[in-house]
Amino acid sequence: MTTSPVARVGRYRWRVCAMLLLATTINYTDRQVLGVLAPFLQQSMGWSELQYSYIVTAFQTAYAIGLLGAGFIVDTFGTRIGYALSIGIWSLAAAGHALATGVVSFAAARFALGLGESGNFPAAIKAVAEWFPQRERALAAGIFNSGSNIGALVAPMLVPVVATRWGWQAAFLCTSVLSALWLVMWLSTYRTPGEQAKLSAAERAYIGHQPAVAVRVPWSQLLRHRQAWTLVAAKFITDPIWWFFLFWLPKFLHARYGLSLLELGLPLVVIFLMADLGSIAGGWLAGRFIRRGWSANHARKATMLICALLIMPVVFAARANHLWLAVALIGMATAGHQGWSANVYTLASDMFPRHAVASVVGMGGFAGAVGGMLISTVIGLLLQATGSYVPVFMLAGSAYLIALAVVHALAPRLQPVLLP
Repeated sequence: MTTSPVARVGRYRWRVCAMLLLATTINYTDRQVLGVLAPFLQQSMGWSELQYSYIVTAFQTAYAIGLLGAGFIVDTFGTRIGYALSIGIWSLAAAGHALATGVVSFAAARFALGLGESGNFPAAIKAVAEWFPQRERALAAGIFNSGSNIGALVAPMLVPVVATRWGWQAAFLCTSVLSALWLVMWLSTYRTPGEQAKLSAAERAYIGHQPAVAVRVPWSQLLRHRQAWTLVAAKFITDPIWWFFLFWLPKFLHARYGLSLLELGLPLVVIFLMADLGSIAGGWLAGRFIRRGWSANHARKATMLICALLIMPVVFAARANHLWLAVALIGMATAGHQGWSANVYTLASDMFPRHAVASVVGMGGFAGAVGGMLISTVIGLLLQATGSYVPVFMLAGSAYLIALAVVHALAPRLQPVLLP
């Protein structure tokens, strides 16, 4: 039996992908702890729907502010140091939640967490651009992005058990320790392909390694290109839907079906397991299309269309009479979102050179966080006034087709940008 050319070049790049997967898993476990505990913290601390939305918005505000500088920091200091700074901050912030006693202190802890976590995706996408050839980037992005779903799986399994045995503060401390352990591993092992002694010459050639370019491209220059606005628009329109799933889904299941803290675990695990599969499948499908000879433009957009159609039935979730029907509809939507997201992230590396990728992803993430800030306040006001989730699920079901139309209008061919 002969060995395939891809197998012969080596697989060290997939070890890097595994580290990015672990970091993203911890990242989303950190931010999801509050979502799992929200229905019960809200009752015990007397938060109104609007006050809870303020706490969520504090995270998203800091996340947006952090993304203004995260891409610059990663592009300037490199993936290794930029990622280390990010996770160091969010590890300390996660522990800080254990000291919170009310709306203001929780909001302060969430703000600090948002600042730290803002560096995750710019750093991870830059690492993918450094370590993977174009045809494998969507799959690599889909794999590490699936960590957001694994984190959302871990949280409902871990948090209720820890919180009921040792108190809610212990749940936040657990994720802080995990972050610190990953930081030690990252600093001791990560290097770029050009600096990594364990990387074979064959795999380096397969990756298509390029020497690091010590040029910082300002946002003002990037925003002159329609391609940058493509990522900004896609993230602004669709990221708020994912924020809704993360921070309001446990509250929706508790309010609609009366689930207790321990009963929330299984439905959330099923939903985010489906999301995990969607993330990997979305990245794999685009890569499959490219291997069959499709252009990156057609492969990305066809996959994004499939994902958008998968999300549409979630409009019926708020009125589902049975818990598991709602879980199935929401799970399909989260799967579609994550498949969509894996391809949106790779738009940056499809259209921009490697030394600008983190900055472009930072811009897109900033836009998505601003959209999340807006929707958090809107949801809080809607729930306080009506108690109904129907309008929110209708928005979730329609957002992705709108976003795809905007993406195609701005970048009909995903033409690469030439930068200095």
